[in-house]
Amino acid sequence: MRELLGGKGANLAEMTRVLGPERVPGGFTISTEACVAYMERGEIPEGMDAQVNEAVERLERATGKRLGDAEDPLLVSVRSGARTSMPGMLDTILNLGLNDASVEGLAARTGNERFARDSHRRLVQMFGNVVRGISGERFEDAISQAKSKRGVKLDTELEAADLSALTDAFREICREETGEDFPADPRTQLEAAIRAVFDSWNGRRAVEYRRLNGIPDSWGTAVNVQRMVFGNKGDDSGSGVAFTRDEITGAPEPSGDFLLNAQGEDVVSGVRNTADLDEMGRLLPDAHDELIEALHTLERHYGDMQDVEFTVEERRLFLLQTRTAKRPAQAAVRFAVDAVAENLLGKGAALATIEAERLDALLHPTFDPQKDFDVLARGVAASPGAARGAIVFTADEAVEKGGAGEDVILVRPFTEAEDVAGFAAAKGILTSEGGKASHAALVARGMGRPCVCGAADLDIDLRGGVVHVNGHDLKEGQQIAIDGSTGAITLDDVPLIEPEITDEFRTVLEWADELRRLRVRANADNPRDAAKARAFGAEGIGLCRTEHMFFGADRDRLVKEMFLAAEEWRRAHLRDEREEEDAGAEDERKRRSAEVDERFRKALHGLRELQRGDFEGLFHEMRDLPVTIRLLDPPLHEFLPVEHFEAELEAVRERGAGEDELARAKHGLTLARELHEANPMLGTRGVRLAVLYPPIYEMQVRAIIEAAAAAGQAGEQPRVEIMLPLIAYETELERARAVVESAAADAVEAAGREVPHSIGTMLELPRACLVADRIARHADFFSFGTNDLTQTALGLSRDDVEAKFLGRYVEEGIIDRSPFETIDEPGVGELVRVGTERGRAANAELKVGICGEHGGDPDSVGFFHRAGLDYVSCSPYRVPIARVAAAQAAVAEAAAKIDS
Repeated sequence: MRELLGGKGANLAEMTRVLGPERVPGGFTISTEACVAYMERGEIPEGMDAQVNEAVERLERATGKRLGDAEDPLLVSVRSGARTSMPGMLDTILNLGLNDASVEGLAARTGNERFARDSHRRLVQMFGNVVRGISGERFEDAISQAKSKRGVKLDTELEAADLSALTDAFREICREETGEDFPADPRTQLEAAIRAVFDSWNGRRAVEYRRLNGIPDSWGTAVNVQRMVFGNKGDDSGSGVAFTRDEITGAPEPSGDFLLNAQGEDVVSGVRNTADLDEMGRLLPDAHDELIEALHTLERHYGDMQDVEFTVEERRLFLLQTRTAKRPAQAAVRFAVDAVAENLLGKGAALATIEAERLDALLHPTFDPQKDFDVLARGVAASPGAARGAIVFTADEAVEKGGAGEDVILVRPFTEAEDVAGFAAAKGILTSEGGKASHAALVARGMGRPCVCGAADLDIDLRGGVVHVNGHDLKEGQQIAIDGSTGAITLDDVPLIEPEITDEFRTVLEWADELRRLRVRANADNPRDAAKARAFGAEGIGLCRTEHMFFGADRDRLVKEMFLAAEEWRRAHLRDEREEEDAGAEDERKRRSAEVDERFRKALHGLRELQRGDFEGLFHEMRDLPVTIRLLDPPLHEFLPVEHFEAELEAVRERGAGEDELARAKHGLTLARELHEANPMLGTRGVRLAVLYPPIYEMQVRAIIEAAAAAGQAGEQPRVEIMLPLIAYETELERARAVVESAAADAVEAAGREVPHSIGTMLELPRACLVADRIARHADFFSFGTNDLTQTALGLSRDDVEAKFLGRYVEEGIIDRSPFETIDEPGVGELVRVGTERGRAANAELKVGICGEHGGDPDSVGFFHRAGLDYVSCSPYRVPIARVAAAQAAVAEAAAKIDS
């Protein structure tokens, strides 16, 4: 029932059923529907206040305590609970129900005045920060002053009188900042806290987190009101966070953080350095044993690794929350493999526990183990992977510099929810406080960012913009490197190396290959990328962009000469068709045409030799796997920029070149200007080149066939697929296919060797998808180019909108995610579905794939599976992710059939 109760509320109910009410403090949940209604109307839904009062009364009867009672008060926590975990992004208020009267009753009832005063000051502090919006620094400064006055270092060393004075100081801060007194009435506190949790759903940090994680704005959050239990009652009490397995490696031993005489907020805030569970076992052995048993029960029940919040009150264990543990990719893979070995899960279910997107972290650099470096300091290894970059001290700086392309490391004493945008922009995170369950650690692991926490040797002066550590003063902009797998921090320029696929990861990929239907290829334009793709398990090349082979200083001149010669050739032959001349003029025309033809032939020959070598490298790396080669598809302005020819003409003039060279430079500029287009992405590109300049495509086809013939001669069996881009009309494909077939036949005859090949097309235009049945009659395969299909279907220029307004669309909730990251299923996705269905209706043997960037996005891969495609193609580093995502889609489909 997590859609209605939120993840926390649903799991609290489930934990109560599994472990019993004596282990889970009682309470009630306000549904996500109430939050949605509140957001729509701007006010608490009618009747909700009465229902809350009834629920409070039920809780009072169950506990034998009353909210705000002067003798034995009931205290509650008010906590958020979205349907999917958003750690630290939404608000929480603890100790609700205390005032000047009830705090006296709490002190008398427990015989622990310090505990009562501490709970009261925590309520005023959290209420002021969360409900009233007062900066947390004002309260922390007051605490620091109180400790300084008392001459102590720790919060726990403050006495009851100090805490009472702090509470008064906090109330005065509230009065100064808001003009209102802190509310003494517990029901008023509760109403305000519920509103604050609802409002936190649309807080900046929550919105930013949802944008980064693709969580819809429309879900809303539940609110959980739960009886308080207290870990701050003394040395027989404490709070912590436990994981059923090691949250970094996935090893099958529970781990976590624990603080004696503390509430849960102390553990997760990162303000205090924590102990581990072994230390808890030494201090509170009975509670520790009960915790380990409960962790085992919960993991077996949920069939997944759990993240559990707990409190020990006077040696009695209480569990406050369980949720599926956020863990880095290496831990997710280890858990999946171990879960199958332990008969906890089957292969399909184990694969389903892995967030495919997070596997990217296993494919990132690490410190070179062969290189020595000086360790400046060490902290807690909180999120794996290594990173280098310039120090920045704020999330805003990380966003600014990271957005400009600079590698940065976000360095903070501890992080808060407001820093989430900086996590996305930074290469790594470094904090001086906190442990594995701190905000920094949790968010970094969720985002796949390397993170080192709790590096206590670091004295981070945010105001001064400097880090003092072991005799060094590190300022903003200085380079630093961190290893989130070992906790090491260094100033040395340690080389980063590419990772290797572990045995566990290889096992997971083997399972994925057993279970998936969708094939996975890679986009690769050179032998190096092809080799990487094959190493990552690609089953062929789904897109080789031949225009990318033309970039490079050694080819730039040849390409420009070819395109200029091609346009001259086109104009010359156009004149041949139109002009009727006398004999003398005809001889001159033939001479000029012969010169143009020779320049064009020479340019084509030079590029043909280069392309043949390129293709031979690809065929060698892929051997007997299919290689789909897209013929030339560049907007001409990429190869004939007017600015280049203007600069060339100016250089010719400056060096005083002869008339012939000057005339050629002027002619080149004239042609470039004439070929310039107002909207080149929808201009002379793709198959239109085959219509205007057939010899270009003929040259490429000959190079492909010659390279394949050479590979065959060497004992390889290349599977050649020639793809024609940007088809809108079936007649375009019919004509272009004839060009390809003729050139291929000539090349086969010249090679004296058969080269099996197929000819297909990219579907990148809405019209092509709608008339796919007509196009399919002339195609052996379809490949959806979803990058351009998204642009043409939505009327968006990717290069422009992503920098200008697409982010605003996400912020405003117009769209949940960029359509260039995840396929727009209702629009672009429907075009893919229609194109596939209509194409196969006309050609039952039609093979259908996709080669846009969406081919490496797990959500999009799931859609392509459901749409019935045969394969996806993505960048080499996304191939393992796509393999797992394809298997997960097949598993989900099978499970849905069983459920139905």
